[in-house]
Amino acid sequence: MPTKAQTRKSDSGVQPNREELLQMGIRAAKSGNREGARIAFEQVLSQDKRNERAMMWMAKLSTSKGERKKWLERVLEVNPENQNALDAMRRMDYERSASENRTLLIFGVVLGVLIVITLVVIGFLFLIPR
Repeated sequence: MPTKAQTRKSDSGVQPNREELLQMGIRAAKSGNREGARIAFEQVLSQDKRNERAMMWMAKLSTSKGERKKWLERVLEVNPENQNALDAMRRMDYERSASENRTLLIFGVVLGVLIVITLVVIGFLFLIPR
């Protein structure tokens, strides 16, 4: 039977405490119930705005890079030493940088091919007798 510290009474009965909500959210996330997990983590964060674990899970459940970055930044505001958040931010920065490098490489290759084609065409125009 839950202790008073574990539950709160309300008109609807017994409600889970923060740790129980957090565990429910984790189970929901691991089972693929993203929306249920989000609701549980949002409830945890409404009670404890500095809960790093809930914020990290919200980052994992994010549907966009911008949202993920926002949650990770919030974690780092609470705890600048959070290694999981630091690692995740480094990965995001690396992925962005790698993507930009791929784009530059592709652009460079296309530009190089166009220059070679242009030189070949110009060479033929000047070398072919008229």
